[in-house]
Amino acid sequence: MAMHYLVTGGAGFIGSHLVRRLLNGNKDTVVTCIDNFDPFYSRGIKELNISEFKNDSNFSLLNYDLATTTAKQLDEAIREPVDVIVHLAAKAGVRPSILNPLSYQQANVIGLQNILDFAKEKSIKQFVFASSSSVYGVNDHFPWKEDEQLLPISPYAMTKLAGEMLGHVYSRLFDIRFIALRFFTVYGPGQRPDLAIHKFTKSILNGNPISMYGDGSTSRDYTYIDDTLQGILAATKYNQTNFEIINLGNNYSVSLKELISFIEKVIGKNAAIERLPEQPGDVPKTFADISKAKRLLGYEPKTKLNEGLEKFYEWFVQHKEQLLK
Repeated sequence: MAMHYLVTGGAGFIGSHLVRRLLNGNKDTVVTCIDNFDPFYSRGIKELNISEFKNDSNFSLLNYDLATTTAKQLDEAIREPVDVIVHLAAKAGVRPSILNPLSYQQANVIGLQNILDFAKEKSIKQFVFASSSSVYGVNDHFPWKEDEQLLPISPYAMTKLAGEMLGHVYSRLFDIRFIALRFFTVYGPGQRPDLAIHKFTKSILNGNPISMYGDGSTSRDYTYIDDTLQGILAATKYNQTNFEIINLGNNYSVSLKELISFIEKVIGKNAAIERLPEQPGDVPKTFADISKAKRLLGYEPKTKLNEGLEKFYEWFVQHKEQLLK
């Protein structure tokens, strides 16, 4: 029997990597992807993401907006039984969420509500949800454990926390196994163009200054895409409890100054830096405790930052005609 995965946001950065991994050499795997090609960034980049498997007979793409697509409509479009849902679709970005919080509620909370209703109607047991390290807010109890007090400071972060709680409700009421994975700054080939590593690389290659918010001391737990995928795939198979929240990070925090230095070394060119004020909604530091992920999922990140940046740069150079536009 073929395993049928429903991957929402499957044309995005993490989603397309997951679909590629699921389909790679697995004739007994079927993937249905839902993506609305949100104009937050270029549709062309998302088309590039799925170009390798778009014509695979085991892959199908539904261009739906989950915020406005009901469970009944999804049921009519997806007739085959689904084994696992991996819900990655979301309106991304901390800073933009401050400008338009309602759109984030609609995409990230109502969209999740609709896909959970679909899971309930179709009796789909396994549901993996992409949460975010942003739910921790400003918290100096490093490294962050999953049971920390949560004080989100942006509408985006609040929607992710709401998503975790909505999943808990459906887990208790409808016996859906809901695994919320808190991602920590995922990077690698295909990374979204609004994120720092992609933006900095593009600016340096174009000879433009890069924007450094604050004094460069802010730091992030950067996690390479292959390591994140290991955690996601393990979560699709996890069956011990019905509700879990699990950090997927690298257990290592890198300052903005350090990141810029790493990127300069990989590219072989120094960056011109434009210093700007710190931005509302940005947290000063993220740092994951991953002991729970190791215990429950066998999670073990392996990729060092310099190695991951080199792989990202190779991908960027390969597609630079499109990416440098």
